[in-house]
Amino acid sequence: MSAVYKTLSKPSKSSSSRDATNGNAPHRTKQRVLILSSRGVTYRHRHLLNDIYSLLPHSRKDAKLDTKTKLYQLNELAELYNCNNIIFFEARKGKDLYVWVSKAPNGPTVKMHMQNLHTMSELHFPGNCLKGSRPVLSFDATFDSQPYLLVIKELLTHTFAVPQGARKTKPFIDHVMSFTIADGKIWIRCFEIKETAVSKGEKGSETENGINGAASGNAIEGPAAKSKGDGSSKISLVEIGPRFVLTPIVILESSFGGPVLYENKEFVSPNQLRSDLRLKKAGRYNRRSEQDIENKAKRGDLGLRTGVGKRKIDELDEKVLFA
Repeated sequence: MSAVYKTLSKPSKSSSSRDATNGNAPHRTKQRVLILSSRGVTYRHRHLLNDIYSLLPHSRKDAKLDTKTKLYQLNELAELYNCNNIIFFEARKGKDLYVWVSKAPNGPTVKMHMQNLHTMSELHFPGNCLKGSRPVLSFDATFDSQPYLLVIKELLTHTFAVPQGARKTKPFIDHVMSFTIADGKIWIRCFEIKETAVSKGEKGSETENGINGAASGNAIEGPAAKSKGDGSSKISLVEIGPRFVLTPIVILESSFGGPVLYENKEFVSPNQLRSDLRLKKAGRYNRRSEQDIENKAKRGDLGLRTGVGKRKIDELDEKVLFA
C-alpha cells in the first residue's frame, strides 16, 4: 500500500518540468536533526533519547560524544550527516542533565537544564500515535512576550516540526506537542489526538451543557468536532509522553560558541544547591561543637569539671582507668 501511495503522490517528469519553467516549483523544507549524548548518561536519559528519536522521523541518532569541552566538533558531525539541527544531551556527575539545542552551523544555540523527566514507558501513558507521523506544535502565548523566548520558540520549531515529505514520514498528523511557560520554565508534553464516536444521548447532553471540561486522568475532552453521516465524533487528547521541564540558562550567538545573547541570572545550578546543603549541615555540626566547648568551659569555671575545684579524682574516673 505504501508503494502505491508513493507512486500516486510522485509528480510526473512533465509536470515537474512545467512547474520549474513557470517558476511554481514546490518548495521542500529540508530539516534534519542530529541527536546524541555525552558520556555518563543514565538509563533514564538514554530512554528519553530513544523516545525523542522515535517521535522525530527526520532525526538521526549518533554515538556518544567523548568530550564535553570541545562541543564545536558537533558542527562537523552535523555536516557529515547532512543535519542542520542538533540536540545534545550533556550529563554531569550522573545526576544532572543539560540539553543543548543548536542550529548548525551558524547558530544560535540555547543551553537548558532538564528536570522532572518521565519517559514513555515509565508512567505507562495510555496514549499512542503512529510512528513517523507529523506533530502539531502548540506554543504558549508567553513565547511572544520576550525576545529571548522568540529565539527559543524558533529553535524548538525548527527542531521538533517534522517537515512535509521528509524521510520516513507518514502523511498523517495524529499527535500534539505542547510547549508551555510557567515559573520561568518550559513545560513540554505530548498528546495523542483521539477521535471517538458520540452517541445521540451524549450529543444531546453536549448541546445542552455546552463544551465539556477537562476529563480525569491524562485525557482532555473537547466538544463534537466533526459530523460523519448520522453520528458525530468527539476529539480528545490523551497523553503519550515523554514529559519534561526545561530551564533556559544561556543563549549563544553561533553554534556552540560565540557571544552571549541572553543569560538567566535567576538560575542556580543543582551542583551549587547540593554544595549549599552540605555547608548547611556542616554549619550545624560546627555550632554543636562550639556549644559543647562553651559548656565545658562553663562547667570548669563553676568547679564542676573533673579534676578542678572541690571534686576529686577517684579510682573509677575515666582518666585513671584509661590513662
